[in-house]
Amino acid sequence: MERLQKKIANLGYCSRRKAEELILKGMVEVNGEVVTKLGTTVDSGDVISVEGNILDSSRAFEYYLLNKPKGVVTTTNDEKGRKTVTDIIETNTRIYPVGRLDYDTTGILILTNDGELANLLMRPDSLVDKTYIVKVRGLVTIGDIQKLRSGVMIDGVMTKKAKVKLKSFDKKKNTSIVEITIHEGKNHQIKKMFSSLGFEVTKLRREKYGNLDLKGLLVGEYRPLSIKEVKVLYSLCKKK
Repeated sequence: MERLQKKIANLGYCSRRKAEELILKGMVEVNGEVVTKLGTTVDSGDVISVEGNILDSSRAFEYYLLNKPKGVVTTTNDEKGRKTVTDIIETNTRIYPVGRLDYDTTGILILTNDGELANLLMRPDSLVDKTYIVKVRGLVTIGDIQKLRSGVMIDGVMTKKAKVKLKSFDKKKNTSIVEITIHEGKNHQIKKMFSSLGFEVTKLRREKYGNLDLKGLLVGEYRPLSIKEVKVLYSLCKKK
């Protein structure tokens, strides 16, 4: 037996949190009956319908690695009519992005219909490293690097220790380029970390995500993940 909201997420329809909202709104049926209790459990033989759509438990999972372009929103649909990351992937399967990259941020983004993996990767205690290349306005000092490594205060909470390296700086243009690796995923975290030290991020690219990098992918290109890559991601999620 499995909790209904988890089952819906694992079948790739939406996130677990969204599934809970749909259950409470009376938009989920199990074997033809509306279910509104979050504690409901289901088994493999139950027929689940969400918003009138019957979920297919036999559907195979799909996994994609996208080199997200600038000016594309990280969502499945956009009320302003802007291009979304799911518009780029050619598939008839309902997939969704794992986490978010800002509208003006580029780089690695995973998209899948595997709700279990998505939930593991997005958990607050996930230990999966994410590496970013950051360009800021201003000259970053060794002292700034040490503060970023130790943790800085954003939104009233101290960030966890990070791996940080100053890649280069340009005194004439008054800019610096920094490589930073974190395993948290707070909203706008990188920008807020640098802002706390007085630096404005002018360019941001996610270079690595766990065992994955951008090798062979131009901006806007994508590829399916191999079974081996997916297994490694699962193993990274479960390390303590």
